[in-house]
Amino acid sequence: MHALIQRVEAEILQRGLGPALSLPKGPRNAGGRLLVAVSGGVDSMVLLAILRELAPRHGWVLSVAHANHGLRGRSSQADERWVRTVCQKWSIPCIAGAVEVKQRARRSGISVEMAAREARHIFLARVARQKRIETVVLGHHADDQVELFLLRLLRGSSSLGLAGMKWSNPSPVEPRVTLVRPLLGCSRAELSDFASREQVPFREDATNASVDILRNRIRHELVPLLQRRFQPALQRVLLREAELLGAEAALISELASTWQARRAEPFGQLPLALQRAVLRAEAMRLGLEPDFELVEALRANPRQQVSFSGGLSLVHDGEGRVTAPKAPAPRGFNAQSLPVQFSGRGGHGSFGGLRWTWRITPAVKARPAFAAGSEWFDAEKVGGEVLLRHWAPGDRFQPCGARFTAKLQDLFTNQKVPGAFRKDLVVAATKDGRLWWVEGLRIGEAFKLSPTTRVVLHWSWQRQALPRGLGQAGADLGGKDR
Repeated sequence: MHALIQRVEAEILQRGLGPALSLPKGPRNAGGRLLVAVSGGVDSMVLLAILRELAPRHGWVLSVAHANHGLRGRSSQADERWVRTVCQKWSIPCIAGAVEVKQRARRSGISVEMAAREARHIFLARVARQKRIETVVLGHHADDQVELFLLRLLRGSSSLGLAGMKWSNPSPVEPRVTLVRPLLGCSRAELSDFASREQVPFREDATNASVDILRNRIRHELVPLLQRRFQPALQRVLLREAELLGAEAALISELASTWQARRAEPFGQLPLALQRAVLRAEAMRLGLEPDFELVEALRANPRQQVSFSGGLSLVHDGEGRVTAPKAPAPRGFNAQSLPVQFSGRGGHGSFGGLRWTWRITPAVKARPAFAAGSEWFDAEKVGGEVLLRHWAPGDRFQPCGARFTAKLQDLFTNQKVPGAFRKDLVVAATKDGRLWWVEGLRIGEAFKLSPTTRVVLHWSWQRQALPRGLGQAGADLGGKDR
C-alpha cells in the first residue's frame, strides 16, 4: 500500500474523524456511508482514489457529489461530464447539480468566491440528506490551511479565525451532517506526486492560475516569496501557529461562556481579551461575523448604536450584552409583527396565518411528548416578552443540535421551502432579538429544555391557510422536521 494512503488511514484512526469514518476494530464491524465532494481537480480526485482503496477494508460505501458552479461556461459543463464518466468507470454513484453563484453574490453583496462556498455547502448538505448520509468528506489539505491563515491575517481575524479549518466539524447549513477533512496533514506537492505515481486522473482548473483572485495571489506570489526569502519551513511554522492559536482561542471562548452564565464580576473588570471574546460571542449569537473594528466599537461605545454591514445596528449595554434594534424590513418583505407577553399561565392568539397557544408549567423529569405543531422550551431562557414577525433578510438561526448560527435563507433552501412562501413564514424572537422558534424548523439550540430547566413554555400552533401550489413542502411546515 502506498505510504500516503497509510498516513491518511492513520490520521482517520487517530483523530476519530466523525462516526462514519471511525475505523472498525473487528473485521465484521460495519463501516459507514460517505459522500465525497469531488470537483475533478487533483486534490479531490486523490481523496476519492485513497478512499476507494480503503473502502473494501473498512466497509465504507462511497458516493460522489459534484457541484457545478457554472462560472466557466463550457468548461464547467465539461468538468461535470468528466466526473460522471470517472465515477461510472469506478462504479461509484455520482450526484451532480448546478448551484447558484453569481445570483447569490449579487443578492448578498459578497464575493463570487464566498458565494460559491455558501452554495456548495447548501448543495452538499442537500445531497447528504437525500441519500441519508451523515458524513461529507472534503479534499482540503495543508497548503489550503496555510493560504487560509495568510488570507485571514491580511484581512484581519481573531485567533479563532487564524486557527483555520478543523479536521472535523458540523456543516454550517445542516448540523446533522459532519464535514471531514482527512488530507489536512498532506501537502499539495504530496498529492500531486501521488496522482502522478498512481496515475490518478484529474482535470486542471484554469482559474487556479489567475492572480486576479486574492487567494491565488497568496498561493502563487506571497507563499513562494516568504519561503524563498524568509522561512523555508513556512508551512510547518504556520500550521503549528494555527494549532496554538486554535487551542488558546478555545480556552478564551470557554472562559467567556462561563462568565456569561454566571456574571460573577462586572464586565468592565474583565481582562481585555475576555471582554472582546464576550462581545464577539454576543454578536455571533445574533448571527453576525464581527471583525475587530466592530468589537472594539461596541466595547468603547456602550449604550450607543454601532453600524454593521447591511444597515444593521448593534448596541452594547455596557454590561456585556449586545442587542440589535429592530430595523424596517426591506421592500418586498412582510414587515408585520406582534408583541406577545407570557404573563399568567397561558394564552392564545393569531398572527400571519397561524393560530397559536402557549402554556407555562413547572418542569418535570419526564420528557414531554413532542408532536407536529407543538414544541417545548425553557421559559426562563425565552423570557416574558417576545415578538412574532416574519422572516427578513439577514436573519440567522441556530437550530437544535447545531454548533453555530446559519442564515435562515440557507436553512430554508436546505429544507426545500418554496421561495414564494418564505417571506410569510412566522418567526419568534426574544426581547433582545434572538430567534427561538422558526416555523417549520427545529427549535432554537439556546432555548431547548435542559436538566437545569425550572419552568417550561409549551408552544403550539396551527397554520390556518397555505398559499396555493405549495404541495407537500407547505404541508410539512409545522415542527415535523426535528
